Amino acid sequence: MAKSVYITTAEPHCGKSLICLGIIDYVLRRTRKVTYFKPIIYNNKKNKKDRNINLLIEHFGLDQQYEEAYAFSLEEAQSLISSGQTNKLLDRIIQKYKVLEKKSDFVLIEGTDFVAEGSAFEVGINIHVAKNLGSPVLLIGRGDLGRSIQEVLSPLQLAIESYHEQDYDIVGVIINRAENEKRDELLEAMKKELKSDNLFLSAIPTNLLLKSPTVREIAEHLDAEVLYGKDKLENQVYRYSVAAMQLQNYLPKLVDNCMVVTPGDRGEIILGTLEANLSNNYPTVSAIVLTAGLKPDPAIKKLLDGSQHLIPILSTQANTFITATKLDNIQSYTTVESKNKIIESLKLFEKYVDMNELEARTSRVTTRGMTPRMFQYQLTQKARSIPRHIVLPEGVDDRILKAAEILVSQDIVKLTLLGDRQEIEQKIHRFGLDFPEGKIDIINPAESPTFNAYVETLYQLRKEKGTTYDQAREAMMDVSYFGTMMVYQGDADGMVSGAQHTTQHTIRPALQFIKTKKGYSIVSSVFFMCLDDRVLVYADCAINPNPTADELAEIAWSSAETARAFGIDPRVAMLSYSSGESGKGEDVEKVRKATSIVKARKPDFKIEGPIQYDAAVDLEVGAKKIPGSEVAGKASVLIFPDLNTGNNTYKAVQRETGAVAIGPVLQGLNKPVNDLSRGCTVTDIVNTVIITAIQAQEQ
Repeated sequence: MAKSVYITTAEPHCGKSLICLGIIDYVLRRTRKVTYFKPIIYNNKKNKKDRNINLLIEHFGLDQQYEEAYAFSLEEAQSLISSGQTNKLLDRIIQKYKVLEKKSDFVLIEGTDFVAEGSAFEVGINIHVAKNLGSPVLLIGRGDLGRSIQEVLSPLQLAIESYHEQDYDIVGVIINRAENEKRDELLEAMKKELKSDNLFLSAIPTNLLLKSPTVREIAEHLDAEVLYGKDKLENQVYRYSVAAMQLQNYLPKLVDNCMVVTPGDRGEIILGTLEANLSNNYPTVSAIVLTAGLKPDPAIKKLLDGSQHLIPILSTQANTFITATKLDNIQSYTTVESKNKIIESLKLFEKYVDMNELEARTSRVTTRGMTPRMFQYQLTQKARSIPRHIVLPEGVDDRILKAAEILVSQDIVKLTLLGDRQEIEQKIHRFGLDFPEGKIDIINPAESPTFNAYVETLYQLRKEKGTTYDQAREAMMDVSYFGTMMVYQGDADGMVSGAQHTTQHTIRPALQFIKTKKGYSIVSSVFFMCLDDRVLVYADCAINPNPTADELAEIAWSSAETARAFGIDPRVAMLSYSSGESGKGEDVEKVRKATSIVKARKPDFKIEGPIQYDAAVDLEVGAKKIPGSEVAGKASVLIFPDLNTGNNTYKAVQRETGAVAIGPVLQGLNKPVNDLSRGCTVTDIVNTVIITAIQAQEQ
């Protein structure tokens, strides 16, 4: 089965608890490492826990605390989204989900309850959360309320369309509480109307026990005082019966498991109902509700006080009409105390839901790739796990300083800033930045105790190339050379520069003495393109103008290995102006040859080429142009045939879609050195430093 499943509904009160109970029960037969996550709950009041969280953790004894099972209340989520802080919302949800994912083999995720106004908002946030967690979505509907089949299906169709519009597929649909006489007809309509070729479909019939509240739920709903029968509050109430007539006319109207509603001064109704409940000639009564704030007369109270095994008797301040109206609006829930409901739920689920089929379908689901928020979260967590020391040569740049504060305040890396100490400290004071002690160093290269040793090292490394000692000394005054030498000597683990310098200025020292790794002939680059719903790897868009077939093959496997190192499953598309065997010409033949080289050198790689961009990233186009391909329509690593194509494409995608482009990230060097754009933002710098730190971990 998939690592997780996301349960969401098309409307309120669909009975998600039955589905959640059934799925967890099924998975627990295969593994004990199961957890439950409800990202957004209706409220988070300390004295009122979310029913489903409490039910599932307590009933199954899941290895997690209540607080681990949710991230926000609905009110908190709405507030963050309305104030433009959706990323903060998603980051927290991802963080809490990842904790559960790490400790379990399967996480059941439950969407929002649809109990507040704004269902459209809840549909949208459920889609957003499911996509960022990368979970297959199982949609739940309801078949009761006396609606026609089309009225039952309509909310489901709208929900499915909403997911499709966001380029995310539903794995299955279950309609709960289907009216028994319509169930078969409903299933046929689902297959036809929901276009079910790729959907798991099921309909669970309505059940009187599950839709009936307990006396406890009714007491809470009415805010009623329990006068008697506190030990029988789990009695089920199937119907309500208002007693407004004389006893002899009322008794024949009693039905099994009903609750009698009567004003509190109707002593004869109270006593007659209790006597009928004890008689074999009348149905069992679940409880009595006394209305209008009236309580039994003292003489009757004395009689009741001396009786044993009384059914619950409740007292409410509302009059009979208002009480009856409230009872019509009560919703029943399955709680950890509802043992009979739990047993019945599991029976229904096992009978009407084919989990073998659902498991097979969820296992076949392939998401479009990792979302940007998940990608950035995983990068941050990975960098933080083993902090590395990164040198930033452009320490006087305002953006560098602001990014540095973010990085060290979150304990992601240790930093060294190069530049004039007085100028840097003045800027830190002017911007009001706060750097924890011991997390950052400031070095002026010319004043560094290591300066002369660095000069000597550079001279020895480059003297055969004609570099004199004086030239080495002059070069080491340059922050790019000094920073690169720190990395070479092991005084820093990586370097990030380029906010004030050209790419050539940044990488020249690295090419001169850090040099390429064993087995690599060239240095190349990738951009991590953070699109709205996935992260793609583009290469090479910054370094090699017109690579040969051999170089293009090396760029391909380097980029695939980089993708894998950063948690992206590499499916490599070797891009060209034609797909498959259709095209001819020198350029397409170069791509075809490069693809063959990769297949021969790396037979385990998923690679396709030559292939056009649309066939690489669009499932429908890919299936038509290269049917049966593991890559077509699902590519995550896109290799451009030359720098002109790659550089223009990444910039066009970035500008037209608003994608965040992280990079260029250099690959093939013995130690990590990365370049920034001179137009980079603080976020760009933070991301590039994090990536550099992870590269340093890998080495």
